Amino acid sequence: MLRSLEVAATGMVAQESKLDSIANNLANASTTGYKRQEAEFEDLLYQNMRAPATNGAGAAAPAGVQLGSGTRIVSTARFFTQGAIQQTGNPLDIAIEGNGFIAVQRGQGELAYTRSGSLKVDAQGRMTTSDGLPIEPPISVPPEATSVAIAGDGTVTATMAGQSTPTRLGQIQLATFPNPSGLNALGHNLFQPTASSGEVSVGLPGTAGRGTLLQGSLEGSNVEVVTEMIGLIRAQRAYEINSKVINAADEMLRNASQVR
Repeated sequence: MLRSLEVAATGMVAQESKLDSIANNLANASTTGYKRQEAEFEDLLYQNMRAPATNGAGAAAPAGVQLGSGTRIVSTARFFTQGAIQQTGNPLDIAIEGNGFIAVQRGQGELAYTRSGSLKVDAQGRMTTSDGLPIEPPISVPPEATSVAIAGDGTVTATMAGQSTPTRLGQIQLATFPNPSGLNALGHNLFQPTASSGEVSVGLPGTAGRGTLLQGSLEGSNVEVVTEMIGLIRAQRAYEINSKVINAADEMLRNASQVR
């Protein structure tokens, strides 16, 4: 009887983890470049009460007796499907249409990667993220620039005061990974490579399967609120069912303890 209590408890813990994942997705439904997560589970070890065996006639038994130990969370898979493109009209906003990440340089010089293309210009004229992290390779906008244009292949040009011919400032590159789901999320719309994500490949937008850039737009979150709400209802019902198993096991233990 105690086994059913422990198994149901693992089910309740698993649904709590699923609920945490859903809550984080819903909280980031409006976060630029956010990619939804989904909790994945696996069953625990089984106790072999009786292994399949052959009878005296040499015929094998169709099945043995195995009792499971419940479930546990094994991963929170992240889905890098394309989010909706939102027009902003800001010339420094860029949306990545397709695969790829923008590389940024963190405080200690290490690189991180983001899908958020909400770029700004800091006091030194560098193109940075909203948190002030400069993009890599670095691109600077002169103070005399009157307008900035970002082409689909990442080429950044600026029109200077008194000039009609745009000046090339640099080119934004995109990074791709063999397994982007293996990236480590750092928060602040940033990801960090891991052994699971594979080696980074950096190149020009529109080449080798990389996406292109769209100026004046941002990629929204790929969270579907209706889908998350359906998952929320399922998690809640699964939690309730497991709690009913605990109530049933408790009632059976109470009845057994009253037997004289």
